[in-house]
Amino acid sequence: MNNTTAIALGLGCRRGVSLADLEQAVDAALRPLGQVRVCRLASHCRKADEPALLALARARGWPLQFFPEEALAAVAVPTASARVARVIGTPSVAEAAALLAAGGGELLLPRCVWRGADGKAVTVAAAVMGDGP
Repeated sequence: MNNTTAIALGLGCRRGVSLADLEQAVDAALRPLGQVRVCRLASHCRKADEPALLALARARGWPLQFFPEEALAAVAVPTASARVARVIGTPSVAEAAALLAAGGGELLLPRCVWRGADGKAVTVAAAVMGDGP
């Protein structure tokens, strides 16, 4: 019997983050979750051209989905950020993107913030895949 939990990962990151830092942040966030299978990676539509995010999805074979701030802002999250709301136009990127990409699933990992060697922040959140799209 397979006890692997299917999840969607939501990611927020500073522009220009390195692939190595993004991989380290994702791996650190996934480690305590046990047996999980990432079914989808999601972020804000402003990240649709972020090289490290695109490279991560390609390297790991994870489908990548982007959401506009209006869709992200409509999602209730446990750790909304006033700073992110001012800068990006939505109080959450990682948690909201994970929940939307999960198609109705529940949050498994609230946003965790990781800083790379260059100080650029990466936020990671995970949601259990639901029955939605």
